[in-house]
Amino acid sequence: MKSLNRKFTNIFIVLSVLFISGCGLLGGGSSKKNPRGQLVGTTDRQGFEMSAQYGMVYIPTGRFYMGQADENIQSDQSNFNRQVTISAFYMDDTEITNDEYRQFIQYIEENPDYELSEGATLESLKPDTTVWSSDFTHHYGDPLLAYYWDHPAFDDYPVVGVSWESAREFTRWRSNFLNSYRKEEGLLPFPSFRLPTEAEWEYAARGGRDNVKYPWGNPYTRNSRGCVLANFKPGRGNYVDDGYAYTSPVGVFFPNDFGLYDMSGNVAEWCEDAYIDSYNPLVWDLNPIYRDDENDKKVIRGGSWKDIAFFIEVSTRTFEYKDSTRAFIGFRTAMPHLGRNLEGF
Repeated sequence: MKSLNRKFTNIFIVLSVLFISGCGLLGGGSSKKNPRGQLVGTTDRQGFEMSAQYGMVYIPTGRFYMGQADENIQSDQSNFNRQVTISAFYMDDTEITNDEYRQFIQYIEENPDYELSEGATLESLKPDTTVWSSDFTHHYGDPLLAYYWDHPAFDDYPVVGVSWESAREFTRWRSNFLNSYRKEEGLLPFPSFRLPTEAEWEYAARGGRDNVKYPWGNPYTRNSRGCVLANFKPGRGNYVDDGYAYTSPVGVFFPNDFGLYDMSGNVAEWCEDAYIDSYNPLVWDLNPIYRDDENDKKVIRGGSWKDIAFFIEVSTRTFEYKDSTRAFIGFRTAMPHLGRNLEGF
């Protein structure tokens, strides 16, 4: 009996090998180069594989509960919870810095033939340094007005004084800059950079944690040793407990579980969406975005160095007008992921 079982086992193994190898059983060894009458696709397609660009991290596909994780002190009923699914994408691990934005400005200056979007000019794209004085009443912001944008001491600080329109022009340039290089190298283009959608921003800020107030979890803004976990205003008139009176260099506080820095505090960040209170009932629950070219209010998220704890919660929604420049608003960019998800589904 054992001999008979062994014989049947050997026959099964041989047939399995033949089946897997396709030797005469499935299509007679058809391939794209030699289809042998089979449907195998075209023969002239170039392979493509996405990868994270310098300074970006991969944000996996997932679903999360978008909306408030605690009391909404604004009581504006704009932030009810709902379950949302987000496709995989890439995001800058930090806010765009002064020096990174300077690369953009220098390129425009050195390439006068580069075509800007309609209505955009080089001067309109430069950061507005006057915000350090004009944003605050009776505030001595002169040192920052003079040095924050130009001085090397602030190269790795987040760029501010940049409008939503200028931030979007930066994403357009960055896309052209990357894909011009890829074209020269004979490579297929990558999808365009853009501002993150509001839903992408909140999903990324949570770092894979559901129903939490902050990127690091709940419920406090200090760790067990009393150290402040973000750059914000811990109390009335107290700007320095986090170690910085104004902005901080990017990436000095711990990242969240996706590897993103400063998703709470430092500077608030422009998102792609127009702002509307009734966002949740209007948008779809798969990769939502609210577009309205007639609406000049644009979403900002994350809170800043001048804000109290409520505004650095990952679910807090607020806005600014698209042509506004502020000493507390910057941005980071995102890029869609094409092809198979890296997490394997």
